[in-house]
Amino acid sequence: MSMTRVHFIAIGGSAMHNLAIALHQKGYKVSGSDDEIFDPAKSRLEKYGLLPDTIGWNPERITSDLDAVILGMHARIDNPELLRAKELGIRIFSYPEYLYEQSKHKTRVVIGGSHGKTTVTAMILHVLQYAGVKTDYMVGAQLEGFEVMVRLSDDAGVMVLEGDEYLTSPIDRRPKFHLYKPDIALISGVAWDHINVFPTFEIYKEQFVKFANLITPKGKLIYCANDENVKVIGQNCRADIEAIPYDVPNFVVENGVTKLLVGKTKVELQIFGTHNLLNLMGAMNVCRCLGVADEVFYNAITSFKGASKRLELVKKNDNAAVYKDFAHAPSKLKATISAMKEQYPSRRLVACMELHTFSSLTEAFLSQYAGSMDVADEAVVYFNPHAVEHKKLPPLDSQRVLQAFENDNIKVYTDSKQLKADIVAMDWNNANLLLMSSGNFDGVDFNDLANKIIK
Repeated sequence: MSMTRVHFIAIGGSAMHNLAIALHQKGYKVSGSDDEIFDPAKSRLEKYGLLPDTIGWNPERITSDLDAVILGMHARIDNPELLRAKELGIRIFSYPEYLYEQSKHKTRVVIGGSHGKTTVTAMILHVLQYAGVKTDYMVGAQLEGFEVMVRLSDDAGVMVLEGDEYLTSPIDRRPKFHLYKPDIALISGVAWDHINVFPTFEIYKEQFVKFANLITPKGKLIYCANDENVKVIGQNCRADIEAIPYDVPNFVVENGVTKLLVGKTKVELQIFGTHNLLNLMGAMNVCRCLGVADEVFYNAITSFKGASKRLELVKKNDNAAVYKDFAHAPSKLKATISAMKEQYPSRRLVACMELHTFSSLTEAFLSQYAGSMDVADEAVVYFNPHAVEHKKLPPLDSQRVLQAFENDNIKVYTDSKQLKADIVAMDWNNANLLLMSSGNFDGVDFNDLANKIIK
C-alpha cells in the first residue's frame, strides 16, 4: 500500500510522535496536530520539522489528498479533525492498525504481558542488531543505540512489536495487541492492571487468552512457565500452535555481578534479578525462532544494559547505589524489590514507590498491593492528593493506603519536598535506594537526589 501523505491526530503522544518520525524517515509526507505537546515529543518533532505550527485542532488540515489519518488515544470521539476525515471518506487507522498495515508481509513477533514487555523487546532488538538481522520494530521506551522507538522499512523481513493490552483508540475499544496477528507471540506474565478498562481480573486475563488465539496458523507461542496464569494459557492454546515454555535459567551472583551458567561457561551480565533472567530466557527463545544461534545470543546479551527506567542505575559508589524503575503495579513492585535484594543481599534497601496511575489510585484496586513491599528494609509510598482529584477519583487518605499495603513499617507521604528531605537525611552507608514510579514523585530530580546522598 503506497501511502505517502499521512496526518496524525494527537501527534504529541509518546508512541504517536515516534511513528510520525519513522514515516518521515521512510519518505512519507507527514503532518499532525494536538491540543498539547510536551517534551521530549516537542523537541523531537521540531528536530524533524514535524511540529505543528499552531496548537489545537483544525479541520482545515484534513484535505482529500491525504492517504490516511492516524488517530491517537488522546483524541476524543468528537474531535473536529476526525469528524472531517470521516466526512471526506479518508482511511482512518489507529496506531496499532497502521503498524499491522506496515508489517502484514513480514514475520511479526509480538511481546505481550503485564510486565517485562519493554525489556524483552529491547533484549531481542539488541541481539538482532548485534547479529546483523534487519528488523523493523515498535518499542515502548527509548533504547540505547536506537534513535527512535519505531522503525519501518521496506527491506526488513521481521517486525518486533511490544504488545500493549491497553485500548486501541477512542473509536476502537479492542486491546492494541489484538490487532497485530503475531507469527511468534510471547507472554511474559499476567497480573491485573488497567482497572478502569478491565474491571475484574477474569476480564483482564481473557484478553491474553484472545491474544494467544490470534496467533497465525502454525505460529509459535513462547510463554513464561514461572507464571501460573500464563502457564494455563500456554498449555491450552490451539493445537496447531507450537507452545514453547521458558523458566529461570541457572545462574550465580559473584561480587555483585549476575552470571548465567551455560555448560561449563559463565556468561557475565549487566542486568540482574529473577524477573530479568526470565525476560532474558523469553528473548532467547524468540531469537532462536528467528534463526539466531544460542552462542550469538550469549555474546550479544553480555553488553545489554537494560531498557530505560527498567532497574536503571542512577549513581553508585562502593557502598551505596540509587536505581530507578518504572514499576507501579503490585507484581512489578515485588519483582523489582526482590531483584535488588538478590543482587545486594547484605545492603539495607530503602524502596520508594509513587501511586501515580489511574489503577493505583483507585480504592478498589489498592488492596492488590498487600505485601508487595515486604522484602524492602524500609518502604515508602507517595501519592499526591491533587493527582487523585485530577483523575476525578474519590479522595484517598494516608491511613487507607497504609492498610492496603498490610505492612506497618511503611511510611506514607503526600508532600514530595518532605519525602526528598527525609531521604537525604538518612544514613546511606551500606544502603541502596530504589525509586519506583511511572512519574517522578512530583518533580523530584533523581540525578540531583542521587548526587546528594552518594558522595
